[in-house]
Amino acid sequence: MIPLRDTIPTYHRPAVTKALIFLNVLAFLGTALISEDALQRFYYFYGVVPKRFLSPQFAQLFPQSAWVTLFTSMFLHGGFFHIVSNMWMLWIFGDNVEDRMGSWRFLLFYLTCGLGAMSLHILTNPGSMVPTIGA
Repeated sequence: MIPLRDTIPTYHRPAVTKALIFLNVLAFLGTALISEDALQRFYYFYGVVPKRFLSPQFAQLFPQSAWVTLFTSMFLHGGFFHIVSNMWMLWIFGDNVEDRMGSWRFLLFYLTCGLGAMSLHILTNPGSMVPTIGA
């Protein structure tokens, strides 16, 4: 039951959907060029690690603010299937949602959903030291 495409016509060019797909793929290709050890460190620095938000001592181990990771984690993916499946669904559904909402409201919706998901993850896993990335 995985959709291959949709048949709902769009009336406007899905510029934000295309830009989000481009940024996600660009981030994925950038992480594909580094070693496995460097990739794990990268995920810890730019993924959401719930304990960073609730433990000041643990947060001091990282070079940048934990709040930045609420955004950066949205654009990171853990493997080829992860990026392909997420971008496929974004392409199939995102163009229609963007067409209906408008580009700027869709971008705000996308970012708000990502922030909401990461915030809920932090609240339900407060002591976790495992980085969360992607959707």
